[in-house]
Amino acid sequence: MRQPNLTDYILLIILSLIWASAFFNIKIATNSFGPVTIAFLRVLLGSLPVLILCFFKKIKIEAFSKDWMWFALIGFINLVVPFFLIAYGVKNVQSNLAAILMSTTPLSSTILGHFFTKNEKFNFYKTIGIVLGFSGIVYLFSDNLLINDNNFTSALLILIGSTCYVIGGVLTLKISNKKNENVTGSILIWAVIILIPITAILEKPWSVTPSIESTISVIYLGFVSTGIAWLLRFRILKNNGLIFQSQVSYLIPIFGIILSYIFLGELITPKVLVAVIAVVIGIYLVKRSGNFKIKKI
Repeated sequence: MRQPNLTDYILLIILSLIWASAFFNIKIATNSFGPVTIAFLRVLLGSLPVLILCFFKKIKIEAFSKDWMWFALIGFINLVVPFFLIAYGVKNVQSNLAAILMSTTPLSSTILGHFFTKNEKFNFYKTIGIVLGFSGIVYLFSDNLLINDNNFTSALLILIGSTCYVIGGVLTLKISNKKNENVTGSILIWAVIILIPITAILEKPWSVTPSIESTISVIYLGFVSTGIAWLLRFRILKNNGLIFQSQVSYLIPIFGIILSYIFLGELITPKVLVAVIAVVIGIYLVKRSGNFKIKKI
């Protein structure tokens, strides 16, 4: 790995924008498509760039190998469930809220890492970061202008969806010896397989006449926000490592708020701003905790 240069930072910003833009596009897609259909189209279209890359790089896809149960389980928890919950929740809340709620994944992963790994235990700064970040989320839930009795459950489901990403990440440690492209391609294949019958039974998408806007949004969600974004993530990880790539966590909620305001005119309340600041600072403390040393007097 090398020191990041200007191109690396530009790619990091592009990745952040792509992932942040997913939320307002989900909102647009829900105008025509059901949440299961959105999840299915995301994994179907998202798998294409990844599988094409694996083909040209001659990376073997092991979706149906002896580890198929792990791929299927991770595909279900890391893709099927969160994609469905996010799409279901965003239909009833502002997309900028989803961007903030989803940005809590580094905080949730730190909590799970404490209990399920040997080297990721809590320390003072991690604890402060987790408390501060989730305090911002609790404060956000008190914003009666945006979250009320009618959509409280939807907001909660988005938060649960973010936790599913973290659980899926922990499960991925079971197959951490495999190439990222192979793992991603394999779990996408299983997510498609799982969602085909569910989508056909519950929503019958072939009977839908979607708007042009919703169609464009769902194609973007699959091909760009899922497929292209994963490929861009691979490049950043390979060149600069996980710590550099993880900085997208700071940018996603900020870009999510800005983009939802530009494209959907969504309301930005003072509590939204306070919440996103608390989350970003909390993530910063968690990620930088290893660099902080308490001086002995």
